Amino acid sequence: MDLAQLEVFLTVAREGRFSRAAEKLRRTQSAVSQTIRKLEQELGEPLLDRSSRHGLLTDAGRLLQEYAERLLNLRGDAQQALVELRHLHQGKLAIAANEFTALYLLPVLSQFRRLHPMIRVMVHRSLGSHIPDDVLQHNCELGVLSYDPEDRQLHAIVVYLDELILVVPPQHPLAGERQVSIRQLGAESFAAHIVPSPYREKVIQAFKKYKTPLHMDIELPTLQAIKSFVALGSGVAFLPEISVKDELARGELVHIPVRELSLQRKLRLIYRKSASLSHAARAFLKVAQSVAVLQQGNYRFERDTRSQPRPWRMPRASGQKIKTG
Repeated sequence: MDLAQLEVFLTVAREGRFSRAAEKLRRTQSAVSQTIRKLEQELGEPLLDRSSRHGLLTDAGRLLQEYAERLLNLRGDAQQALVELRHLHQGKLAIAANEFTALYLLPVLSQFRRLHPMIRVMVHRSLGSHIPDDVLQHNCELGVLSYDPEDRQLHAIVVYLDELILVVPPQHPLAGERQVSIRQLGAESFAAHIVPSPYREKVIQAFKKYKTPLHMDIELPTLQAIKSFVALGSGVAFLPEISVKDELARGELVHIPVRELSLQRKLRLIYRKSASLSHAARAFLKVAQSVAVLQQGNYRFERDTRSQPRPWRMPRASGQKIKTG
């Protein structure tokens, strides 16, 4: 039993006669009759009372009519849903990010929601080290990283240039300095994120190189907690510049360049090379590209040259082959 057979059956049931059903379907009467007969054989039940001139349905026919109408209506709903999905009137998008990389997403998501309000977006919080696996295991379609994933199964697009900077409270003795050295920081009490990272290790190694003690006296679970702690005058911290822009603008924190430390890092949008991206994901990439053009500054939209030397091209929609190189 297939949907084509059910369409023929429903037409016969509605029209009451094989001849009118054949005309409606633009098929021969014998073809319509043969389809009904084959359907009856498959089901093991007569569907039409052939002794009646008006093609009345049997009990089995009336029961099948009810289910057939449901199935064909469901097919119509599915077709309409796919049209709506293609035109971004519905759909969903899952993105993996951590507390830091989610900050990049905010202006992009704001623009995306303005353009595509019917798309449901879910940003899943994940450890940075877990995000590549989240994407590869299909837990999320896109991910945002602050490091090179070094996995050839992933595409990476550089979308933001950030820097790890030293911030102090405005009343701190060093707040008026234009620049400091690592050795000037040996007596400071640092607040650090409780989750280790490659950049935290770079800071540790830099202090070791210059034989300067690094006092990480308190570790906190969020960037917001660290910012608030430093603003209270309880310590200093190295934080992503993107995370403290507002506090720097309001004068709640002060940025002091450190002569021996330049810790720039690239934020990357990643997705599977083998994936046929959903319409929602493709639309998100287009919005990220437009935000880079409008915002400029630290915003970018560039193929990560570590994996693909050729120019980046927008991947095609689901169901179409994506060119990967």
